[in-house]
Amino acid sequence: MIRPIYLYGAEVLRQTAAPADLNDKEGIAALIKDLKDTLVVADGCGLAAPQIGVSTRVVIVDGDVVSETYDYLKGFRRTLINPVIVSESEEKTSYSEGCLSIPGIYCDIVRPKKMTVRYYNEELQEVTEEFDNFACRMIQHELSHLEGDLFTDHAAPVRKKMISGKLQNISKGKVHPHYNSRLK
Repeated sequence: MIRPIYLYGAEVLRQTAAPADLNDKEGIAALIKDLKDTLVVADGCGLAAPQIGVSTRVVIVDGDVVSETYDYLKGFRRTLINPVIVSESEEKTSYSEGCLSIPGIYCDIVRPKKMTVRYYNEELQEVTEEFDNFACRMIQHELSHLEGDLFTDHAAPVRKKMISGKLQNISKGKVHPHYNSRLK
């Protein structure tokens, strides 16, 4: 089912998400399907459960959307349930990030270049995997949503000032993304 994407200002985006109940296989499968269906319509490269109003620790990423720029991401898709960051590299990189919950705003954000994450996949098997470059970026961005953290929180102070009016407009509903969205 395609769900509305919650926009900047929605309380669910600032909550720390609860762990997914691994015994609720049907519920997890339904949530993953909703995330995938919604992501396809929104044309994004990642989506976290809080972005569709569910404060649960589940995220999906799909590198195909950005594979023209990052060809190594062709076919890269992951579902991460109850992810835990095991380690992050000291080496950092900067990329311009955007977010379906903050339409029309982009900021250069510095994050670790590599990280190792332990998570459960769609088959509820535990996996430990290392990610680097833009795959790492996509996953870090989505994992931040599980902590109630948005990419704009990490923008340079001058950039935060520059976008503050746009963020206020989003929180007041003065934005019209091409996908179904909501504030509350």
